[in-house]
Amino acid sequence: MRALLILACLLLLLMVLMRLPAAFRGRPSPSGPPRHDELVKDPVCQTYVLMSRAVREEVAGAPVYFCGRECAARFHRGEHRA
Repeated sequence: MRALLILACLLLLLMVLMRLPAAFRGRPSPSGPPRHDELVKDPVCQTYVLMSRAVREEVAGAPVYFCGRECAARFHRGEHRA
């Protein structure tokens, strides 16, 4: 009888562990690690925008990020702050 009770407890513990998210079990989640987006500053309007949503252009070999196409055009026309 005691062995049956221990077996039932182990089975219950196994079922609970199987339902835990992969992160708690020590395995990477199927979708991979979470991505963290970085804020970048627009040199024209001085606003911050997520890098993934910014308009990226190369200026003198370095990436410059803009909040939109309008600010990028203003930058190239020389209408930006120093």
